Amino acid sequence: MHYRSCGNRHCPGCGAGKRAAWLEREAALLLPVADHHVVFTLPAALHGLARRAPRLVYNLLLQAASATIQEVAADPKYLGAQVGLLLVLHTWGQNLHLHPHVHGLVTAGGLACDGAGQLEAPPRWRSCRPGFFLPVRVLSRVFRGKFVAGLRAAYGRGDVPGWTPTAFEAWLGGL
Repeated sequence: MHYRSCGNRHCPGCGAGKRAAWLEREAALLLPVADHHVVFTLPAALHGLARRAPRLVYNLLLQAASATIQEVAADPKYLGAQVGLLLVLHTWGQNLHLHPHVHGLVTAGGLACDGAGQLEAPPRWRSCRPGFFLPVRVLSRVFRGKFVAGLRAAYGRGDVPGWTPTAFEAWLGGL
């Protein structure tokens, strides 16, 4: 603390020591595991729906991204493991235009599982190849399928009003 300090934790002078101590404490809790950054972005064709039904679109975006990573990572063809995952929703880009996307922090490996996605006993760690997580094309196709299936289900429940069935299917075909 300094003479006549403001005491604010965000102040570089007053809060720097507390922030450094907090970072050191938190770093000690981290697992010694590498991670990968993944991003799932919605196309501009969905921006109008995101404005009209943000809760629907953003929940679906997070659910589809999470399910995609878990499903592809659990597949023995790719990794065969249950990974750790943290997702953060961003709705705007740096230019302050609507740009719905999800940033994901995923462990570079996970607990080995069998073909049905169940953990092996005893649990063992299965690492990704160095510098490589999962195939991007596979992730994007699985994500697209899950997101479009979620939109179809929402339309069937009446959560996406204002479309005729033909117009809705034509719009989905362009995604």
